Order: sequence, then C-alpha cells, then structure tokens
Amino acid sequence: MSTFTVYPAIDMRGGKCVRLIQGDYSKETIYGDSPFDMAKLFDSQGAEWIHMVDLDGAKAGRRVNDRYVIEVAKKLAAKVQIGGGIRQEDDIAYYIENGIDRVILGSAAISNPSFVKEMLKKYGAKIAIGIDAKDGYVATEGWLNTSSIRATDLGIELANVGAEVFIFTDIATDGMLSGPNVEAVRELASVTGKMVIASGGVSSLEDLKTLSRYQEDGIGGAIVGKAIYTNQFTVSQAIEEVSGT
Repeated sequence: MSTFTVYPAIDMRGGKCVRLIQGDYSKETIYGDSPFDMAKLFDSQGAEWIHMVDLDGAKAGRRVNDRYVIEVAKKLAAKVQIGGGIRQEDDIAYYIENGIDRVILGSAAISNPSFVKEMLKKYGAKIAIGIDAKDGYVATEGWLNTSSIRATDLGIELANVGAEVFIFTDIATDGMLSGPNVEAVRELASVTGKMVIASGGVSSLEDLKTLSRYQEDGIGGAIVGKAIYTNQFTVSQAIEEVSGT
C-alpha cells in the first residue's frame, strides 16, 4: 500500500519564512522570522517530511539559506527535501553529507540535462526532479521563461535515466489557494510510472483528500504552503485527513 505524504513548505528569503504568489518576488508575505522555529512547529505536529526552498539561492544560482536547512535536518526528526540554488554536484553532496534526505533539481533539467542525468545515476532517489509547468509546458529560471518542452515529455525522458521522484508545480495555481491541477499531476505520474508530489494550489483538506485518492496512480504526496500559513488547516489536520483515520 502506497502512502500519501503531506509536505509542509518553508520558503526562505533573507533568513525569514515567506510565501510568494506565482513565484513573483514582488508579491511576498513574511510568515515567520525563523525557518527553524517553523520547521519545529511542523515537526511537532507530526510532519514526516519538510519541504524547504531557498528562494535567495534560486535567484542567485548558489546556496544562500543552507544553514537553516542543515539545522532542521540535524535537530528535528522530520526528513528534509531542499530546492533552490542547486546548480552543481558540490551543492548536492554538501546537502546529502549534512543529513538532507532529498535534493531537488529544477531548471537544470532544461539548462543542463547531461548534469541532471549524471546526478540521477549517482544519487538515485535522493534526487527529486522539480517540474514547473504552465499550460503543460516546462517553465524555467524562477518561472520567468516558458520552454517549448512538454512537462510529460521531460518526465518520461528523466524517468528513463533514473528519476524516481518528481515534484510537479502548476504555476497557474501556485500561491493562489485555487485548488491543485489534479489531472496534470495524474498525467505525469501515469506517463512516467514514478512517484509525483503535487505542488501548488492546495487550499483545503478536501483538495488533499482528492489528491490522496490517486495514491495507487502514483501521486505520492502534496506540498502545502499558503493554506497552512493562512490557517486554512494545520499540519496535523492535513495528515489526519489523508491517513484515512
């Protein structure tokens, strides 16, 4: 029986916990001064995983908020996956050596495919591939550009060279609390035959329930950010909702 995991998200900018709307740095809300304290709260509510994003790193193309990520990995029980600013093998090795369970490669899958394939061979399931899509096409570099590559085609290509985990974001829904694009997530899981984590748009416990119905189809979890920060529900309520208890 596959399980459905809730991934509470901590997006870091300037050492604080923030949320952006559709990846727009000018549409930022600060929700907390300490990424570690936020992670500790999520951990205490039963989160098995915490999804962390280094927004400064994503913009700068290098690690910026990594000390907070490592603090969480070292001091809390929850596993950590990190994305943002990971462009070279040094970054991946550094995070894994410091107890991070999964490192997310995003734009590099388009800009540097040979690197991504090499990393998949070397690190296997410790690498998650972040695919951000707009109208079915892959968006890159902080969503500023849309490529001519279909998300499903990229997924198939990378699954063929060892990708086991995908994180799929539908940009239209991200930070909008508008509900996830369930069909697009299911499609990616279906064509790749791999686990896909849904990201973007989860606004209610009902959204999580809907996604969790497709565990057997490969939807392995959902990343939840704004809905938690705006008190639509707590992490513990989300976990309870999808665990069928």
